[in-house]
Order: sequence, then structure tokens, then C-alpha cells
Amino acid sequence: MRTAWWPNAWLIARREIDERSRAKSFVITTAILVLGVAAGVVIPAIIGHNRTTAKIGLVGPAAPELRQAALAAGRVTGDKVEITAVPSAAAADAGLRSGALDLAILDGREILIKKQPVAGSTSSESTFADALAELAGLVTKLPPAAAQSALTQGIAIPVRGLEAAPKSLTSRFTGLGVDLLIYIVIFFYGMRITQSVGEEKSSRVVEVLLATVRPTQLLIGKVIGFAAIAFAQILAAAATFGICGLAVGSDAVHGTAGGVVLIGVLWLVLGFALYSTAFAAAGSLITRQSDAANAAMPLLIPLILAYSLSNGVLFNGSNSFYDVLAYVPWTAPVAMPTLFAIGAASAWQVGASAALCLLATVLTARVAGVVYARSVMRTGARVKVRQVLGAEGRRG
Repeated sequence: MRTAWWPNAWLIARREIDERSRAKSFVITTAILVLGVAAGVVIPAIIGHNRTTAKIGLVGPAAPELRQAALAAGRVTGDKVEITAVPSAAAADAGLRSGALDLAILDGREILIKKQPVAGSTSSESTFADALAELAGLVTKLPPAAAQSALTQGIAIPVRGLEAAPKSLTSRFTGLGVDLLIYIVIFFYGMRITQSVGEEKSSRVVEVLLATVRPTQLLIGKVIGFAAIAFAQILAAAATFGICGLAVGSDAVHGTAGGVVLIGVLWLVLGFALYSTAFAAAGSLITRQSDAANAAMPLLIPLILAYSLSNGVLFNGSNSFYDVLAYVPWTAPVAMPTLFAIGAASAWQVGASAALCLLATVLTARVAGVVYARSVMRTGARVKVRQVLGAEGRRG
């Protein structure tokens, strides 16, 4: 590839960036996206902090040090603490299952909660239990010298759940938001790429551009330009997400939910790279703006399929069919983040699916380049893909 190839492609990209960034639609959609992300982070955090009372049941001798540890844990987590004596472990079990108690302390040796804490969870119950476990382990049943030693060694009372750990609700809701964002970005910008290419073709602007650049340079430059605009909006949304999440202490920026966001960013990039050149090729086949939606719709069917099934998977669990979709490049940008959000996909599975998507992206870009180069100068009736890729297309 000659040295002048990329500078020419970059000139086309800059043209797209300048033109799209000055449009009012870009400013309006960016503002809506930022406000939506801020609301999505702040509102759940505010609602989630409505409950501020931790109800503790004490089984066995209630040492003064243990009470002090419970009150200190409440100050650490911002919870009001109510302590009541419970006659037996069985009564504590019943209280936890009915919701009358948030946690119970058995003879100063064990903290009992209803559900085992989820890794990475910052729910009020598990956070308070963890804080109490640390503090109580340092001050109860230990002489002063031993307490100081325990402080340096991190000794704590064990926390046990009556029931298995639930799937993180925060992680699933974060997955819901990630899926929606990936779907909207690919759908919205994919349609805009198709319309832009079709507009340049119908207005004959493409003929002027192709007098100085090659078709593949025009294709790649256009895709890079749209990608820059799209990811500028995504960066604005990501900055809003991080700032608001840290400001309100949202669960979405901690633990497993934070991992879902990172996986979502990865698949947003991969999905956009896979779909963008195909949308540009679709635009080169049309001769009228009104045909843009019809040309782009076949490309969107896999994305729509994966997204339409994602809500059920997020809240009802996966199935074999959806597991397969996570490895199909055209559905993986939505399906794989969904499986990761519910804990049904490991890091190596994400990597394997990403590798398949990268391979499909390279192949798609090659085919799209051929289709674009052979059809973007054709006028008259709408061009068909089989015409472009067949012998007729090679002659044209």
C-alpha cells in the first residue's frame, strides 16, 4: 500500500468529521445521551439508598464490644442500626427468611445473612455484614494485645448465607443498558452511513471525489469519520457514567457491573467495525435516498434478533440457542455482553468470540470494498449484490 493511501483516506475522514460534528443533530443526540446516562446512574443510586436501617439479631451473650462494633459498622456504611436479642439460632434463621432481620450474630463467632454475598456486590446487606465482620473480629473476645495483633492480620468473623448467592441485579441491569447502547449505536450510525453513501451517489458528489481518491480510500475514510463521531459521543457518555457513578457511589462502577461495562466497550468497538463497512457497501447499491432503509435492513436482522432475545436471557437465564448466538460474529456484539452480565461467559469465551468477530470483520471489509468499488459509480436501477460480485460486476 503506497504512502499516499492513508493521507487521502484521512482527508475523507476529516471531511466527514467536520460535516457531521457541525450538525445540530450531533449536538442534540450527544446531550440526550449524556443526560440519559446520568439519569440511569444517579436515579437507581438514590432509590437504592432509601433503606438505611440494619436490623441485627444477637444470639447468645451480647458483649458490649460487639454492640459497639455493630454501631461502628453502621457509621461506616451509613446505616441506622437496630439490635435485638434472639433466643436461638432457629429463631434467627426464621427472622432472616421472613425479612424481620437483616443479619444475625451467633454467639459472637459467626455472622448469618439470608443470601451469600455476591462477589463485587455493594448491596446494603452484604456491605454492612462485611464491615461488621471486620470490626467485630477485631474487638470481641480478644485481649487488648491480641486485638492489636488481629488488627494487623485482618482477622474477621466469618459471614455465612442461608441461601446461595443471587445473580447480581446490578450486573444484569448494567448489561441491559450496555445492550441497548450497542444496539442504538450500530443501528443509528449504520443507517446514517448507508444514507450518506447513497446521498453522495445520487447527487453525483462521489464522482467528484473519485477523481482524486480511490473507492477504497473513500470507503475507509467515510467509515473512520463516522466512527470518530460515534465514539466521541460514547466517550462523553462514558465520562458522565464514571463521574456520576463515583459521585453517588453507584454499584455500576464497582465489581462485576464494572466488568460488564468494560466488556460492553470492547464489543461496541468490534460490532461497529464489523457492521460499518457492510452498511457503506449497502449504500453504494442504491440510487435513491428512499431505498436506504431497505438496503440496510437485511444487515440489521441478526442484531435485532440478538437484542430482542437479550432481555429474556438477562432476567430468566440463557439457553443453548442464545449461547450459539454469542459466537456468531453478527449477533455476538449483543449476545456475548448479555451472557457475561449473567455470569454465563468466562474471559476465554469472550476472547474466542472476539477473535471470530475480528476474522469476520476482515472478510466483511474485503467483500464490502469490492462491492463499493464496483457499484458506487453505477446509476439507474438499484444494483444487486450478485451482479456486482459476478462476472458482470468484474467487467463493469
